[in-house]
Amino acid sequence: MKKDIHPKFKEITAACACGNEFKTGSILDSIRVEICSACHPFFTGKQKLVDTAGRVERFQRKYAKAPQPVAKGKAKKEAPAAKH
Repeated sequence: MKKDIHPKFKEITAACACGNEFKTGSILDSIRVEICSACHPFFTGKQKLVDTAGRVERFQRKYAKAPQPVAKGKAKKEAPAAKH
């Protein structure tokens, strides 16, 4: 096995955009993340939209005026007329 071919693994502090910092191991000097377990909706139970360059508003404007799809094949069938 060759010596000195693997990167050095060290303990670093990763920082989130919400301000939370936590220790982890990495070969990098530092890690910056947008969402961590302290601010992610799955863990907090709160809805939070992270908007990058107005994408959420653009999506909502685009589909707010879009016509609603009509269900196909689910039309009500009328009962047949009674025979005397």
